[in-house]
Amino acid sequence: MLYLFTFLMSIFLQKEYHALVKAYPGIITSVANNTVTFKSGKKITYNDFAKKTTAELLEKPDIQDQFYYTYNNQGFPEKNNDAGRIRNDAFFKEIYGNTKEEVAKNLTTVIWCPKLVNVKLNFSKKNKANIALTKVSYELDKHPEWKKYLTNIGGTFNWRKISGTNRLSAHSFGITIDINTSFSNYWQWDCGCKDESKKLTYKNRIPIGIVKIFEKHGFIWGGRWKHYDTMHFEYRPEFFK
Repeated sequence: MLYLFTFLMSIFLQKEYHALVKAYPGIITSVANNTVTFKSGKKITYNDFAKKTTAELLEKPDIQDQFYYTYNNQGFPEKNNDAGRIRNDAFFKEIYGNTKEEVAKNLTTVIWCPKLVNVKLNFSKKNKANIALTKVSYELDKHPEWKKYLTNIGGTFNWRKISGTNRLSAHSFGITIDINTSFSNYWQWDCGCKDESKKLTYKNRIPIGIVKIFEKHGFIWGGRWKHYDTMHFEYRPEFFK
């Protein structure tokens, strides 16, 4: 029985290893022997083998913890599923930049929905994140019925901490876009609290068609989280490999 468990775990690990290398080609050179090796030569431990509470997964994650939840792109949040909310800062800093200034050097301009909106957005060019957003923009631009959700963009690059925490927001790395906040729901706004253990009533006003286009190009949606953030789309290709 122990042998079977070990065998199955090794299969899951190999899938995670493969997803990282495939999602970040030319950046991550290998994942082996519990170590993620980057092209720069930097090495980061994959699994610290620490048993963690839900809060600790958010506050002190290793890289494997980022796969703790499976991203479900076929439905709305399952109980306690926050796939993508767990982020290891060292991992993202190595890919996109260690400081605000380093991240800024890797930004480029994306013309957002040139026919419907036509605004310039700053987005990272690392790992072709800007190209992925451009593809999303091109497809959304064919849908005037969604224009109200796509105007008045809430933001892209912004080096900051997540409200009420000491954790860096994904906006800090230039890989996230918030669409129109006027038609969005965020768990902290809706419950008027910052208590992660609070029982929440899920709310969403974003058309699923918009979500599907983002996901097609490697973006996860905060509307699939238990702690929902429906304006939030984040470039995380490892969840789709």
